[in-house]
Amino acid sequence: MPAKNLIAEVESTAEAGVRDIYRELATRPISRSCTMRTECCQFLLTGKTPHLTRGEALVARRGLRAAGRTSVARRDDGACPMLDPATFRCRIYEARPFGCRTHFCQAAGGPYARRDVVDLIRRLEDIDAQLGGDGAQALPTALADLIRK
Repeated sequence: MPAKNLIAEVESTAEAGVRDIYRELATRPISRSCTMRTECCQFLLTGKTPHLTRGEALVARRGLRAAGRTSVARRDDGACPMLDPATFRCRIYEARPFGCRTHFCQAAGGPYARRDVVDLIRRLEDIDAQLGGDGAQALPTALADLIRK
């Protein structure tokens, strides 16, 4: 099997694993309700930026491509590069990273307690290691690095 096909297969398996983790997270009995106000997407204002493992970045990249995008524009306003400046909606909401699903947003119900999701975090870290990742990176960096490849 050519190396390119092998890489694609490994990445596809990793993406499926990350999506399984996201589905499992959604079944957890933690009361949350994202209202899509996007305050949490204003990294400069909140001082908080979600970090993605390599597997999460693969899922986000696929979501970005499904939205018809092939690049990530740097935002001078400090907002998430996935936030559409025209609509103020996430371009990859269904593919958004774990950190965006479990974040600090009070409107959504506040942050998940680490003890409630640590098993899922470890699974994301395992997928990252399988992909040769270096651990979670800030969302803009993780996506920009992966899209360049």
